[in-house]
Amino acid sequence: MNQVEYETFYNKVGKENGWDFSSLQLTSEGVKWDFYDEVTKRVRETDLLLDIGTGGGENLLKIASSSHLLVGIDLSSGMMDTAQSNLQNANVTNVRFAQMSSDSLQFPDSFFDIVSCCHAPFNSKEVSRVLKKEGLFLTQQVSEADKSNMKEAFGRGQSFGVEDGSLKQRYINELLEAGFSDVQSFEYDAIDYFHRPEDVIFLLTHTPIIPQFGEGNEDFHKLNRFIEDNQTDKGIRTNSKRFMILAKK
Repeated sequence: MNQVEYETFYNKVGKENGWDFSSLQLTSEGVKWDFYDEVTKRVRETDLLLDIGTGGGENLLKIASSSHLLVGIDLSSGMMDTAQSNLQNANVTNVRFAQMSSDSLQFPDSFFDIVSCCHAPFNSKEVSRVLKKEGLFLTQQVSEADKSNMKEAFGRGQSFGVEDGSLKQRYINELLEAGFSDVQSFEYDAIDYFHRPEDVIFLLTHTPIIPQFGEGNEDFHKLNRFIEDNQTDKGIRTNSKRFMILAKK
């Protein structure tokens, strides 16, 4: 997918579903952390928190009580429509959402105590600019080797053919260049068992793992073969590979 195709895709998904995958039925083995749990461990009640790529705001609303003020931004207008709707239905007063590019954060210098970013692009220089001295940045990203058997089955996919670890190293280098003094990284490669074929289909139609999934009839033949080849007693097997970076300004 090019940039325009990604924006169109996320706008469509944002309006239909936001970033809510709670309906998926799956079992995971080997997950080492929950990203927003890691955020809440480090945020204080008096802090101002910025969440980049907040999607429909589902995760930010869940941790609203952890901080004084939480601001979620996303480039997608569809995601922001869902986030504002979710905010209206939530009993919180300290969360704000705004449509905004992570390349040009519309906030003053040294404004936030903590910045989080889950599965979204970010600009290291802009993150550093809006963070206070001693502020903390946390990000979780999808590794290139994520859903490796699924991409092999389709012969294409997000970061298909890209060396695993490339994105992590690029982000580490950019954060160091932006002036962060302490940068640490962690990763896990968990096994996911999707309980039903419809769970796999939901994943593929609401994420960019397999670009243009379903637009050609051959995709459904490949999907059936993938399910047959990876069906186990626990479910349909694939992997989730993630990395997390903690950077202190």
